Amino acid sequence: MKSAPDFQLADQDGVIHSLQDYHGKWLVLYFYPKDDTPGCTKEACSFRDEREVIAQLGNAEVVGISRDSVKSHKKFAEKHGLNFTLLSDESAKTIEAYNAWGERSMFGKVYLGIIRSTFIIDPNGMIVKEYPKVDPKKHAMDIINDLRALQA
Repeated sequence: MKSAPDFQLADQDGVIHSLQDYHGKWLVLYFYPKDDTPGCTKEACSFRDEREVIAQLGNAEVVGISRDSVKSHKKFAEKHGLNFTLLSDESAKTIEAYNAWGERSMFGKVYLGIIRSTFIIDPNGMIVKEYPKVDPKKHAMDIINDLRALQA
């Protein structure tokens, strides 16, 4: 286990959040490439649909982070009825601190970008589970199963 890196980032309403805001709760912190793209929308909507179940597991919160702007996050959240926090990291400093930035490839082209990944952070701010490669369709269920196991 290692300490989760701190952050100070604005949400879709412009409110600043830090890791300390989640002290005493379980935090599902997920990094995704881009608002309103097919895989990211699937992942966000699955978290939306399972949010109540996740919340019941140790008062857990779901927070998504990408490089998109606060305005883009607001539009994405409203369009899909997202019921959790999206944080804007346009500088990618937090994304890099969590090692969620690196080489990706699409259609044979290699480029630098956000690596879809998730971290479960315990109530004391320690990373207890990492998901370096995520299947957006079934990821929320993996999180629920692992939160249950971690709290058992």
